[in-house]
Amino acid sequence: MSDFFQDQPLSIAGREFASRLLVGTGKYKDFDETAEAIAASGAEVVTFAVRRTNLGQEAGEPNLLDAVPPERFTLLPNTAGCYTAKDAVRTCRLARELLDGHKLVKLEVLGDDSTLYPNVVETLSAAETLIADGFDVMVYTSDDPIVARELERLGCCAIMPLGSLIGSGHGIQNPHNIGLIIEQAGVPVLVDAGIGTASDAAMAMELGCDGVLMNSAIAHARQPVLMASAMRKAVEAGREAFLAGRMPRRQSADPSSPFAGRING
Repeated sequence: MSDFFQDQPLSIAGREFASRLLVGTGKYKDFDETAEAIAASGAEVVTFAVRRTNLGQEAGEPNLLDAVPPERFTLLPNTAGCYTAKDAVRTCRLARELLDGHKLVKLEVLGDDSTLYPNVVETLSAAETLIADGFDVMVYTSDDPIVARELERLGCCAIMPLGSLIGSGHGIQNPHNIGLIIEQAGVPVLVDAGIGTASDAAMAMELGCDGVLMNSAIAHARQPVLMASAMRKAVEAGREAFLAGRMPRRQSADPSSPFAGRING
């Protein structure tokens, strides 16, 4: 953020972060590339799929914690690959055991393999159980404002509507609904899923989102580390543009140099 304006940090469940870009760890060629991309992104919160990640339980295998040390990053275990509330709750409890009581989790309960669209009925059920069990729940959901409001009512600490389908790279397909969710929310709103390139991330921030979470857009780029750097700048630029307030849209031209007082030849 520019020196002339000091933004407030992103605050989630009592934790504060300077970066509003959250990143995943999947789909990279190896943990070295993962670490390089995360460093270039400037992200402080790093999410990973509990079911697909070695945190030391597989002796002799590459350990994510070597690339993403917990003393430097806030780890965000997620329930990717879960299709029922029961599985999602079990996965979060496993993460808590593996990470010595860690409470912050990203809940996602999917509806099917082909769309990876959230099953909101199972998501609501899992959220209620996890919150009662003491977890701080950041929740992946649809762009339905009513569902978002109910998830917040249950006690979720961040609402994370999809921009478009997971891994699709189509960007934000329904900005109006995202805007409605932001307007009513009393907790941070972060776009999660569908970001394809830097302009998508900037758009999310210009809408007023508190942050953006992404993985595929960086990991599937031809040069992931360079794309991670671009995403960092896009999130920062979009945030500044939102805070600055865009000019009003007009139906007619409005010259930058007014006609009044001009010098006639």
